[in-house]
Amino acid sequence: MTETRLLGVDLGEVWIGLALSDPLGLTAQPLESYRRVGPRKDLQYLIRLIEEREVGEIVVGLPRLMSGEEGQAAATCREFAAALGRRLPRLRIELWDERLTTVEAERTMIAGGATRRRRRERVDALAAALILQGFLDARRASD
Repeated sequence: MTETRLLGVDLGEVWIGLALSDPLGLTAQPLESYRRVGPRKDLQYLIRLIEEREVGEIVVGLPRLMSGEEGQAAATCREFAAALGRRLPRLRIELWDERLTTVEAERTMIAGGATRRRRRERVDALAAALILQGFLDARRASD
């Protein structure tokens, strides 16, 4: 097993949910919800975070429609992942199906008694953790 942290990314229009794996790549923990400023500044922020946290791989949630097809949101995520890849060519960037992760994150927080304000602040980070954990689990299952 390699020892590198993975960054999970849940790209939204207003917020970018971020999650980080442990060094062994076994578990994902919510990191933060970053409020978007603009494409260039968003990328700069993520690159700085990736370097500070010594991230070796990135998993970007790909929002597919329930039919499995890709809509405009998926195209935006693909463009974002490509832009990140151009800035960080040494890193592997994976796209991972994120259908219903935000819904699951919201339900988890409600069940845990989180206030509406707290849910707004953290739901994207929790969704990123669910995306990343799904990826990590699938990778382990295929090893």
